[in-house]
Amino acid sequence: MTKKLSPFWAVSAIVIGAVLVFCLYIPVWHMLRKSVFLPSGFSLELFGLLFQNSAMVGMLANSMAIGVIVTLLCVAISLPLGWFSTRYRLPGQGILNGLLLLPMILPPFVGAIGMKQFLARFGVLNLALTKLGIVHEPIDWLGTGFWGVVVLEVLHLFPIVYLNLTASLANINPAYEEAAWNLGSSSARFIRKILLPLAAPGLFAGCAIVFVWSITDLGTPLILDYRNVVAYQVYGMITDTNENAMGYALVVLLLAWVAVIYFASKAVFLRGQRMSSVKGMRTAVKARPSPLVLTVALALFLGVAACAAVPHLMVLLSSVAERWFMTILPERLSFEYYRAVFEHPLTVMSMRNSVMLSSVATIADIVLGVLAAYLISRFRFKGRALLDFSVMLPLALPGLILAFGYVGTFAGTWLDPRINPFPLLIAAYGVRRLPFMVRSVDAGLQQVDPAMEEAAYSLGASPGRTLTRVTLPMISANVIAGAVFVFTFAMLEVSDSLILAMKEVHYPIAKAIYAMSSRIADGFPLASAMGVLAAILLATGLFAATKVLGRKMGEMFRM
Repeated sequence: MTKKLSPFWAVSAIVIGAVLVFCLYIPVWHMLRKSVFLPSGFSLELFGLLFQNSAMVGMLANSMAIGVIVTLLCVAISLPLGWFSTRYRLPGQGILNGLLLLPMILPPFVGAIGMKQFLARFGVLNLALTKLGIVHEPIDWLGTGFWGVVVLEVLHLFPIVYLNLTASLANINPAYEEAAWNLGSSSARFIRKILLPLAAPGLFAGCAIVFVWSITDLGTPLILDYRNVVAYQVYGMITDTNENAMGYALVVLLLAWVAVIYFASKAVFLRGQRMSSVKGMRTAVKARPSPLVLTVALALFLGVAACAAVPHLMVLLSSVAERWFMTILPERLSFEYYRAVFEHPLTVMSMRNSVMLSSVATIADIVLGVLAAYLISRFRFKGRALLDFSVMLPLALPGLILAFGYVGTFAGTWLDPRINPFPLLIAAYGVRRLPFMVRSVDAGLQQVDPAMEEAAYSLGASPGRTLTRVTLPMISANVIAGAVFVFTFAMLEVSDSLILAMKEVHYPIAKAIYAMSSRIADGFPLASAMGVLAAILLATGLFAATKVLGRKMGEMFRM
């Protein structure tokens, strides 16, 4: 289409840019400025003090260790799963893939509630082992909490690596494989020299987002009370009423890590994307597995799915357990807590807040996402690359960092989250989920022939009329899928909700679940019931998005 922007699209680009500057770049700049511009002038003193503090260095090391271990374990799980999924015709392939995506329907901090019930000193696992005579004294499975955080994050995040890896493997041109066989290559050499290098970009893209997510995850350490990580430290600095300058240095250091990972991911991914496929290539034919391969594949798929389902099962049982103490399974079941969710003042208020905040954020993302995707997909103009980068950047920017920037930037103004966090929560939900809407719409635009829009222009239709009467009806399914995706993930946003909502009257669902989980009496089962309802909501959103996006689902989780 034309390289020249009409006034309508030029204004659209300016509006999108202004929103991103206010919601994204100003908070990031505020953190950078506060970390290096001290009252005495420009200085890196805070970073020096940061690395002189042994406790802080220990937290940084623990966060990095969690990120590395979680990423490596996710790769170890995803590689064989991705190989079987893309190379063989497995019975019930759709069901098997659906089982692997189940972990994504439950935020890891909600899963932590169930894992405490499973791994506690007198939890389900110890009681079962004692009853079987395997152990005589309870084992402290959670220990300090480090491995509990690792296990929960692995069980929640491995589908992101799996989605990216299978998308890359499926997009490899089968002509490369045929050429390798014709030249006498062995299977091992083909995998080492051709398959893995071509799949590396997708694998690296998935690993990058898993690493960033795991080192900045706040909810899981909070639930498990594992304080020796950066995320917990940043949360403590925010809840402190006095501004802590060291917090800016800590968050900027995290931001630097994220930036390095983001740009490395883009460089590797884009390079491999050019290499891995060609226009018009045919789809590779899957082989029929031998009985041994089929047995191994099914055992792997079902075994991983069963392990990943443990936190979900524990949360579900906790939500219906009328009495569950020192027994492997609940003694009595009741759905009373589900009724209480819709009657308890805190849970009802939090659901009302989340629905309102997520709805406004979704409406804003529909408008901004459609305009941004159309500008990036259909036009070539100065600033297009910057717009593309800015729209996708929130996918790499953890909620922990953005929320900290909001608190510092807008403290003392009418947007101060200590007074009313709703405007900033809407901004945080919207800007962090905008990449999902853009990618969903872009997937639809790639299937629409620009000639249809050019015909409308030639008949005198304005850009706005062409967009609403021609383009949008043809990509309506993608817009709806993106909107559902944005709404459901915004409803269950963790870091932004935990940090920005400081008063009970402003709690969204995630903050209410965290608050309820620490209360005695009915708090724990109520939190579990809310977690189950949240999982149902998120599962619905993922199912709707998957039906529309298909294989492009994996691209939603690429930086």
